[in-house]
Amino acid sequence: MNTFRRLRAEYRSSLKSMDTEETFDLIFYRPIGFVWAKIARRLGITPNVITIASIFLGIGAAVAFYFNNFWINLAGVILLMWADSFDSADGQLARMTHQYSRLGRILDGLSGDIWFVCIYAAICLRENVTSEFFMDHKWAIWVLAVVTGAFHAIQAAMADYYRQFHLYFVKGEGGSELESLEGLREKYASLSWKRDFWRKLVLTFYINYTVGQEKRTPAMQRLRRRLFEVYGHNVPQEFRNRFRQAGKGLMKYTNILSFNTRTFALFAAILIFRMPWLYFAFELTVLNVILVYMMWRHERLCRKAYDWIPENKEA
Repeated sequence: MNTFRRLRAEYRSSLKSMDTEETFDLIFYRPIGFVWAKIARRLGITPNVITIASIFLGIGAAVAFYFNNFWINLAGVILLMWADSFDSADGQLARMTHQYSRLGRILDGLSGDIWFVCIYAAICLRENVTSEFFMDHKWAIWVLAVVTGAFHAIQAAMADYYRQFHLYFVKGEGGSELESLEGLREKYASLSWKRDFWRKLVLTFYINYTVGQEKRTPAMQRLRRRLFEVYGHNVPQEFRNRFRQAGKGLMKYTNILSFNTRTFALFAAILIFRMPWLYFAFELTVLNVILVYMMWRHERLCRKAYDWIPENKEA
């Protein structure tokens, strides 16, 4: 019984927070990821190694999706689910062993991008796209893939940004990977291209990534600046609880835009409908509507939360 309680407590500590966890992840991916994380810790494998392994599994899934064969496509589904279990495991291992790093966070986000770039290419190159229009106009599906990929990047970036902002109020700075543009630029300026070439190159891309997130969230940035002016790094627990409660309902939209919903749609398009291009249509319509609604709701919440801060209190 004590062993079970210890494992249960260790498992819960490997999660980001119950506010931000998706139901299917809790049922399926997180328990599997926890097992992988336990094995990796015993073998001395780092989170970044697991992340790199997930990239190769995701590429393998993309190759399988190229073929117009149900059983090979099913193998691709299994590979992609395996890749995602590793994607879950790297974060859980990092939390269990406190092996946090900005490089790990960037690599973790990059892994999913690599999966889907390869999957998009596989769909475009597929032996039979089962659409006369796309078969007669090969260029059209590539245009569709590029446009879809651009929106996919925005959807994933904003979902992650809102999740990290919520975690800031749940766990504070130590439990969130929320970054500020000023802090990133200071770190960038402190690095040398000669001595820190790869770190500076990675940070260059990450700064551009953060610029996009901040430009799309003016009300959030205004709230962040005001919170820092008034409270510094010590936002009162009462304010944290209030924002957490108000924003909790928005986390379901960040989950929809993350992984499971889009892969369910991908699997259905490939295995059931046998028309992979339908996945692009799903991302461009359903997921973009959810993205716009999520951003509108969150900006409205941040404007309301700004008014919760006392006007007469100075930094």
